[in-house]
Amino acid sequence: MYRYNDFDQKLIEQRVAQFRDQVRRWQTGALTDDEFRPLRLQNGLYIQRHAPMFRIAVPYGTLNSTQLRRLAQVARKYDRAYGHFTTRHNLQLNWPKIEDVPDILAELAEVQLHAIQTSGNCIRNITTDALAGVAADEVIDPRPLAEILRQWSTFHPEFAFLPRKFKFAISGTEEDRAVTWFHDIGLQLKIVDGRIGFAVIVGGGLGRTPIRGEIVRDFLPWQHILTYCTAILRVYNRYGRRDNAFKARIKILVQALGIEAFRAQVDAEWAHEKDGPHTLTQAEYDRVAAHFNPPAYTTAQTANFPPDSAFARWRSRCTHAHKVPGYAALTLSLKAHGQAPGDITSEQMETVADLAERYSFGELRISHEQNVILTDVRETDLYAVWQSARAAGLATPNIGLLTSIICCPGGDFCDLANAKSIPIATAIQERFDNLDYLFDIGELDLNISGCMNACGHHHIGHIGVLGVDRKEEEFYQVTLGGRQGNAACTGKVIGPAFAAEEMPDVVEKIIGVYLEARHADERFIDTFDRIGIAPFKNKVYAERAHGRAKHKEAE
Repeated sequence: MYRYNDFDQKLIEQRVAQFRDQVRRWQTGALTDDEFRPLRLQNGLYIQRHAPMFRIAVPYGTLNSTQLRRLAQVARKYDRAYGHFTTRHNLQLNWPKIEDVPDILAELAEVQLHAIQTSGNCIRNITTDALAGVAADEVIDPRPLAEILRQWSTFHPEFAFLPRKFKFAISGTEEDRAVTWFHDIGLQLKIVDGRIGFAVIVGGGLGRTPIRGEIVRDFLPWQHILTYCTAILRVYNRYGRRDNAFKARIKILVQALGIEAFRAQVDAEWAHEKDGPHTLTQAEYDRVAAHFNPPAYTTAQTANFPPDSAFARWRSRCTHAHKVPGYAALTLSLKAHGQAPGDITSEQMETVADLAERYSFGELRISHEQNVILTDVRETDLYAVWQSARAAGLATPNIGLLTSIICCPGGDFCDLANAKSIPIATAIQERFDNLDYLFDIGELDLNISGCMNACGHHHIGHIGVLGVDRKEEEFYQVTLGGRQGNAACTGKVIGPAFAAEEMPDVVEKIIGVYLEARHADERFIDTFDRIGIAPFKNKVYAERAHGRAKHKEAE
């Protein structure tokens, strides 16, 4: 992974000192709340429902064991001994004190961590595939280019105050696992006629107006990625709406202009940048790529596993093919039933750090599905890792199954939320707390968001749940058929929203329709595509109307 040089370290320490002085001036009244707000936001500090929320960057989802231990210490010392991993590779602390944040930043800087640009109308954390560098279907390792994009975008003076926040995702695999179609800029690495480059997607996003992005350039040689992205951002900075926050994202601009007109604007701007000083050289790429050289893999050995059905079940759901024979990547689930999805305690962080040091060359990843990944585990060590992970509550074998729910913090914490997310996730987990049944249901993504900002990616869940506020009561809208990957699309709303207490029944009825209609070994999403939304809708609302009629008759 990338290691800071002296310049990097000095820069981040200066940033800490700068923010410490900004906090001091705010405390003494020299800065008003309005003046302090953009300063704290670009240092990852929000004011939420019950307390400040502090967001720490995990660039392209990569951490080392030392950094994870520091996060555990910070959470224990300054918060409530746990954190929440988000869908954008960040760690959120929900209870820090504002006056403690400069000290937190100072402790993070000691291990090359920061909170820069984790909020505000700027270029946010660059995200990518959690299996980058080891995936069996990888065409090109995206991490060096993700790091180059991170360095280019950090403190970029031209893009520090954009019309709205701006998000990048980069993928280097045959099957997109970075949700590139739903980012402001999505980059898909590819090889064409022996040349490495990108398909550039622009104008994607979820939130209030979910839009799948469009390809603005089929193939862009890798050397031009900074100059071309500069051109895109300049067009957006110039023409993006600043008068209406709901229409300020680049997706609205692309839709308003049309992709052809937008492309023409970008090309005209790029003409001033192409082949200029920011054109990447092979020497610069090699400098950064040297930080991502493969670890010292050993010769593959045959793994003989004990006849343990629980381990076999975990291995079938939580391990992933590796490009190096004799190794596997594995997911440590943060989706234990009864636990808020994505939450991890300080003690669990320390356990993961120990496992990474002992079994995975000291590195780990955070996925946008809110889990932790060990990328380089020898197959002969899988059983030992499983035993330790299970003891720490990190081995729930539900990855890719119904209860591995993507979920935002929702109304329990977030000031923007219309409804609670975590209790709905917990209720669904309790209803389906039977591993045999989960395995029978098979692959299914269920995503929950507490508001239209869609931090829980509900639009692209096979089953999506959105919290809505109706006359100060919490209700939940359900969508079906969303998905990520190469065929990424948003789900379709099945009808009127449901009360919180109805949600486990609603999900159970949806699953019932699927199990009754599916062909052998057919996934939920395949059955949905084949039979359409009507059978699900009829089942849910017909039984709902019948139940209400019986209730009214009893009255």
